Amino acid sequence: MFIIAIVAAIIEMLILKSRSLESLHILQLEAYENLRYKRWLDGNRELIMSFDKKIPDDKSPLVMTDRAKRLYKTHIVTTMAIVFILSFLFSLIIKNLIINVIIAALIIFAIYYFIPYIMLLSNTINKPYENKINMGFYNQAKSKIKSLQGEGLNVIGITGSFGKTSTKFICSQILEEKFNVLNTPSSFNTPMGLSKIINNDLNTENEVFVAELGADKIGEIDEVAKLVQPHIGIITGIGPAHLQSFKSIDNIIKTKYELIEALPPDGIAIFNYDNEYIKRMADKTFKEKVLYGMNDTEKLDIYAKDIEVGEFGSKFTLVTKNGSIDCQTKLLGKHNISNLLGAAAAALKLGMSLEEIKNGIKKTEPIDHRLSLMRPDNGLIIIDDTFNSNPVGFRAALEVLNSFKDGQKIIITPGMVELGDKEAEENFLLGGEISRVCDYAILVGIKKTEPIYNGLIENKFNKNKIFRAKNLDEGVAFLNKIVKAGDVVLFENDLPDNYTEG
Repeated sequence: MFIIAIVAAIIEMLILKSRSLESLHILQLEAYENLRYKRWLDGNRELIMSFDKKIPDDKSPLVMTDRAKRLYKTHIVTTMAIVFILSFLFSLIIKNLIINVIIAALIIFAIYYFIPYIMLLSNTINKPYENKINMGFYNQAKSKIKSLQGEGLNVIGITGSFGKTSTKFICSQILEEKFNVLNTPSSFNTPMGLSKIINNDLNTENEVFVAELGADKIGEIDEVAKLVQPHIGIITGIGPAHLQSFKSIDNIIKTKYELIEALPPDGIAIFNYDNEYIKRMADKTFKEKVLYGMNDTEKLDIYAKDIEVGEFGSKFTLVTKNGSIDCQTKLLGKHNISNLLGAAAAALKLGMSLEEIKNGIKKTEPIDHRLSLMRPDNGLIIIDDTFNSNPVGFRAALEVLNSFKDGQKIIITPGMVELGDKEAEENFLLGGEISRVCDYAILVGIKKTEPIYNGLIENKFNKNKIFRAKNLDEGVAFLNKIVKAGDVVLFENDLPDNYTEG
């Protein structure tokens, strides 16, 4: 009977690879966080209980880092141990060889079925060891930042529900007119992501380090702010993004304000004063602060006036306490002027002249997948805004689309996710706004886009100009049937890598 248990464990090891790697992939996309992974499991039971591939090929691939390898090994051992123990226990109770073989086969199948949950257990087993490793990298990066600041390094921390990644890249490009700048790539905004960049890339030649700070719950901005130790903090915008994890706007406000609380006594807090939530933050802040925006200009330290937003960029006058200067940018949309103002505020505080800032603004390039404009050879105009969307960004993209005067206006979108209880409401409202701008609406994902569809119908949008696709490939196939030279197509939002819809 002991042999049956051993054989069962070996068989399980041989067949679990693909399903285990899928589970590891999802856990990696969820930053190895058990709560986030458990939330994904709870929301995707139909996928878990099927044996189909869960992550589409066009999403971020699994990266077998040292941590992933350690977890995979633990998972294999844990799974085999469970199979062996269960098979052996049954063999002690039941003496019939044939029945034991049948039971062992059922155990193999059942364990294979619940591999995603065993991955959760494996991650829990590894957690103390991984935390110890991570804390070593964290403390190493923290010490390095402190040492470099002693040699003159300036650190800028940027956070917000939206706009933080764009503002980070814009800020870096403007500052490069005068300084040697390092910024965190892509959306590296977690303790481990930031620690990696600091430990591997930050050096004595860098004069400014621009760090994006991200969070999913209260306390996480405080953690990354204590790591990077910014002297300047920028809060770009607050709204109903990631409500699924934050639960409420108040929690988002409290979390983002942790950046300001982490600034040193002589630190500088830069606020987007056009945002009502941030305005409340700014008004209660007694550290040195800079207010930027386009409204309530008499209260602002830096603002834009005489704004001209066009199809291929914008013009505006940058106004500061020390004078004004005319600027132009290739960035699309009024909201990007707001991002430019936040970056310009930091540049002023670091001693850049208005002329240097103007030159930096002119050179600023569009950021990939954030309202970047493409003109393929077929005569189309494509607006790529596929980075994860939020209500403010979605409306800004529609505003940009509406600025084009010629051709059909077509949107292809899966809508917005991760908005918690407000998700259906926000998508319904955007359906109404799409109806006022677009000639065609291609909705990707039947179930998730139902609120957008309802919003379109409620606003009398032509049903014959709505196409509901099961996936992006099907949506693009329909797009190719209706599009012609001169049309403008907005690709709005791409679902997170760990999201699929059956």
